[in-house]
Amino acid sequence: MSGHNRWTKIKHKKAAMGASKGKLFTKLIKEITVAARLGGGDTAGNARLRGAIVSAREANMPQDNITRAVKKGTGELEGVHYEEQLYEGYGPGGVAVLVEVLTDNKNRTAGEVRFIFSRGGGNMGETGSVGWMFERRGVIEVKPGPTEDQVMEVALDAGAVDVVPVDQGFEVRTEPNDLHKVVVGLEGKKWALGEMKITYLPKDPTRLDVAAAQKVLRLVDLLEENEDVQNVHGNFEIDDAVMEQIAAAG
Repeated sequence: MSGHNRWTKIKHKKAAMGASKGKLFTKLIKEITVAARLGGGDTAGNARLRGAIVSAREANMPQDNITRAVKKGTGELEGVHYEEQLYEGYGPGGVAVLVEVLTDNKNRTAGEVRFIFSRGGGNMGETGSVGWMFERRGVIEVKPGPTEDQVMEVALDAGAVDVVPVDQGFEVRTEPNDLHKVVVGLEGKKWALGEMKITYLPKDPTRLDVAAAQKVLRLVDLLEENEDVQNVHGNFEIDDAVMEQIAAAG
């Protein structure tokens, strides 16, 4: 697992416990609402919705909030219509950055994201400027329990393209359209699953030293503070030792 992913998980855990909990809930509610609108409110046939609800429960979101978000997505309750947008740009040192947003005002959000890129030492690019440096993949987290061989056999039989050992368990990767059927295959084994989502993985990540990592992570932090920003992806890796130095520096 890349250092960036570890950083993101740490940030989300802090947000769930601290003053930013409301902001985290806002992001999760948006994702649940859009997932329900696009794929329906039945988690049995909507892997994206199922994954969003898993994330919400891990953040200790009340069930009533989850239920309302689903109903807003399916139209049972009135709600805001959010649109998905993907912004591309460069961070400090030329690192490629993709920013996924859910917004009810594209013009406002585009201006805010452009400003954040500039403030963080980067610049927003045109559509297609860095997207080719990433591949779109479904990703399913399998928590510790089964062996790598067991996960590999079931995942590949279900249509996955790869299984990668990570800090806690395994990461099963799929083609975007195959996410749901692979989730179903894994659930048939009664293994504990975590996040299940469609994301962007860097094809050829750049390893960052302490100075570069601090600058890039500052930009990531600024972007993720924006309520419309759902996910930030970069084509970089940060070693554990570098992350420890950054953490020690405060």
